[in-house]
Amino acid sequence: MIIMAGAPVIAGALALSACSSGGSKGGGGGGGKPTYTIGFQGPLTGPNAQLGINIDWGVKLAVQQANAKGDLPFTLKVKEADDQGDPAKGPTAAQQLIGDSSVIGVVGPTFSGATKAAEPLFTQAGMASVSASATNSSLTDPANGFKTFFRIVPPDSAQGLSAADYMTKVLKVKSVYLIDDKSDYGVGLAGNIKSQLTANGVQVTGDSVAAGTNDYSAVATKVANSGAQAVYYAGYYADAAPLAKALKNTSFTGKAMSDDGTNDPKFIQLGGSASEGWQMTCPCLSATASSDEAAKKFVSDYTALANQPPGTYSPEGYDVTNTFIQVMKPLGSNVTRAKVVDGLRGVDYKGLTKQIKFQPNGEVTEKGIYVYEVKNSQITAIGTVDKLISG
Repeated sequence: MIIMAGAPVIAGALALSACSSGGSKGGGGGGGKPTYTIGFQGPLTGPNAQLGINIDWGVKLAVQQANAKGDLPFTLKVKEADDQGDPAKGPTAAQQLIGDSSVIGVVGPTFSGATKAAEPLFTQAGMASVSASATNSSLTDPANGFKTFFRIVPPDSAQGLSAADYMTKVLKVKSVYLIDDKSDYGVGLAGNIKSQLTANGVQVTGDSVAAGTNDYSAVATKVANSGAQAVYYAGYYADAAPLAKALKNTSFTGKAMSDDGTNDPKFIQLGGSASEGWQMTCPCLSATASSDEAAKKFVSDYTALANQPPGTYSPEGYDVTNTFIQVMKPLGSNVTRAKVVDGLRGVDYKGLTKQIKFQPNGEVTEKGIYVYEVKNSQITAIGTVDKLISG
C-alpha cells in the first residue's frame, strides 16, 4: 500500500460504475451496437511485471465502468499484449494489437525501451498509443517520427531536473553516485540527472550495471568507498532491491534514491529492511493517498476488481483509458483509428490524476514530479519537488 503525508487533492474523474470487460476481437455488441477494443501493451510477466499489471487493472476498471454506465453507442473490450518490458518483444506485442482490426488504440507501451521498439509499427498502422508510464525524453522527439504516440506523464528531462534539484536543494548533498541499468529508461534518466547535478555544482560519479545482474556487492562497495553523500539508481525495482541489500552490507551512510521504476511495493517485498529510508521520484500520484472522493471511489472499485490496491501508474492507466473513451464517444458507431488519433490531438479531459491535454509532440501539458519514501515498510508520498524545495 502507498500512503500520503500531506497529499495533494486529485482532480475529479468521470463518474462511472461497474460491469464486465474482456479481450477478444470485435463483433456485434449488445443491442446491435458495434464492439471496439482498447489494447494494452506492457509487462504482464517478467521481473518487473507489477508495473504493467498495475496499469492493466486500471484499463480493465475504466472499460468495465464505461460499459456498465450504459450510455455508450458501442461496447468496449480489452485486449492485452505482454511484452515483458523487453524491447526485443515490443514489436511482436504491438503487432498482436495492430493485427486485430477491432483495436482502435493502445494504452502503453509501459516501459520506454519497448515503447521505442514498438512505436514505428504503431505509427505505420496509424494507431494511437498513449503511455501511462514511458518517460524516456527522446520518445517525443519529432525526429523519431512517432506521429501517433502520446503520454500522460512528463518526460525524464523533467524528472531528472527535479531529482537533481531535490538532492541539491532539499537533501543538500555535494556528491552523488549515479547508477543506471543500461536500459533506454535508466540511461536516459541518469543522463538528465547528471546534467542538472553538474549544473548545480554537485560532484557526480557513476556506473552502468546491466539489469538482471546477480551480485551488486561490487558496485555497492564502490559507492561506499567513493564517499558520495547520496546514491541514485535509475532503473526498476527488481534490480534496485538487491542493490539496496548490498548497500546495507557496506559502510555507506548517505541518502539512497531511485525513480518511478522502483516506486512500487514490490521494491519493499524484494528488498526487505534494506529498502527502508529509500526515496523515489515519480511523475505519478498515489490515489490511495488522496482524500478526494473520486480518488477514494477509484481505490475502492479498483481493489474490488483486482483484489489488490492500486499501485504505481494504476490511476494513470485508468485515466488514459477514459481519455480514449472521451474521444470515442462522440464518434458513435464510426470509430476509426485515424479519428481517434485526431481526437487525442484536441482532447481536453479532466482525469483522476491531472487535466489531460497534449502538446503537438504528444507530451501532456500538465507536469508534476513527486517524492516518495519507504517508511515503516510502506511507500509514503512526501510531496511535490517544487513544494519541498520552496518549503
